[in-house]
Amino acid sequence: MLRLLEVNEENWLAVRRLSVREEQEGFLDSALGILARGYVYRAERARVIAVAEEDTILGLALVKDLDEEPACYDLQQFFIDRAYQGQGYGTAALGLILEELGRERKYGCVEVCVKREDAAALRVYEKCGFQDTGYVDEDAPDCLNLMFFFP
Repeated sequence: MLRLLEVNEENWLAVRRLSVREEQEGFLDSALGILARGYVYRAERARVIAVAEEDTILGLALVKDLDEEPACYDLQQFFIDRAYQGQGYGTAALGLILEELGRERKYGCVEVCVKREDAAALRVYEKCGFQDTGYVDEDAPDCLNLMFFFP
């Protein structure tokens, strides 16, 4: 059964071994980089979340609070390890993350910035209900700004 785990002293070594395919490396930070971001953004209530199937860690996400407009959850990074891609884990794991954030409901939406060329990631986000906002960040003009609104 797929589940979300807090990254802790027992599982962080398995988490840091996660990786994506070579062609995806330009789209995402490394697992170690995501762990570091979680530490750096701790004042914004950053959470590094592991995705596991039974005892196997197969994915990673970083969510932090974004209190500026639009105030929302900021899904900074999300990936499934190269060995488990293409098996539906991405869509299922993203659904679990959205469910967890929806139960918490500090904000009414979740934002993610995705490179325009990352077609696989865009498909997963769209399947889960994210929509293009049309906003173009001048610091990231090659990205689409997607938003998910809780019902």
